[in-house]
Amino acid sequence: MRPLILVTGGAGFIGSNIVAHFAATGARVVVCDRLRDKDSGKWRNLAKHPVDDIVHPDEVLAWVDEHGADLQAVVHMGAISATTASDVDAIIQTNFRLSKSLWQHCAVHGVPFVYASSAATYGNGDLGYDDRQDLGHLRQLRPLNPYGYSKALFDIWVAQAVANGAVAPPQWAGLKFFNVYGPNEYHKGGMRSVAAQLFERIRDGQPVRLFRSHHPDYQDGGQMRDFVYVADCVAVVDWLLATPSVSGLFNVGSGQARTFLDLAHAVFAALDQEPKVEFIDTPAEIRAHYQYFTEAKLDKLRRAGFKAPMTSLEDGVRDYVQTYLSQPDWYR
Repeated sequence: MRPLILVTGGAGFIGSNIVAHFAATGARVVVCDRLRDKDSGKWRNLAKHPVDDIVHPDEVLAWVDEHGADLQAVVHMGAISATTASDVDAIIQTNFRLSKSLWQHCAVHGVPFVYASSAATYGNGDLGYDDRQDLGHLRQLRPLNPYGYSKALFDIWVAQAVANGAVAPPQWAGLKFFNVYGPNEYHKGGMRSVAAQLFERIRDGQPVRLFRSHHPDYQDGGQMRDFVYVADCVAVVDWLLATPSVSGLFNVGSGQARTFLDLAHAVFAALDQEPKVEFIDTPAEIRAHYQYFTEAKLDKLRRAGFKAPMTSLEDGVRDYVQTYLSQPDWYR
């Protein structure tokens, strides 16, 4: 029988790429999401792929109870993911309490559970980017926004449950995604990746604008991030579900910090254009807490057995720009 996989947040960015992958393998994929109004465009993220059903988040726990005996996995990508979201009660309800309930239902039914954590749990990075899952370490992290806090809260809850020997899914994995870019992020508006936003300016004949540095150790545009192509995120999820002996909390990034100027040059190169870059001041309201460096440590993931190389920034941007963004139909 074809495997049955539930993907929460399956009409979102990372989730819809996971749906596309598993649908292509012949799996029966069920999406849990809110499609909102037609203008949000989220439904377009699913339009190319056969899905068995689309379940509203308010009904997902009952759905898991009904289909638990047949489920091969729950891939929980659903969340309020905007770092600027201000309704903290809604963030906690969606990102923490629903995650706890899904974990518990998967534990009861013996269903593997892979969920999205975030590099936002690391806060300003003062404690580094080490994906340890011991409670002492997790409790020291200080996220900078409610989204990061909600993800950190669930990581801690999971670590506590595992440490206490509570009933758990037969396999579980929390994935601390870094700066993900790639197709099907278009509904995210101002939260789209910098790669997508730079492409739009270049396409429209405008120069790229990057923040000036207000840190003596970094040049203008030299601020660094771990940019990871969404295809690599999907590859990690696929590998995990094919490797049921592996559980834990893992960073998912490229493993190599690159500058925003590198990113801009990669987009220009993918469009075969000469770079035109302007620098603007970092807004005063975010300047004090602006991060100048993030980089995923991948040692733990590699030790667990994930061997596939991560896509270079240049290769990932080229594929994104030429295969998707530059095409009349830019959806995966």
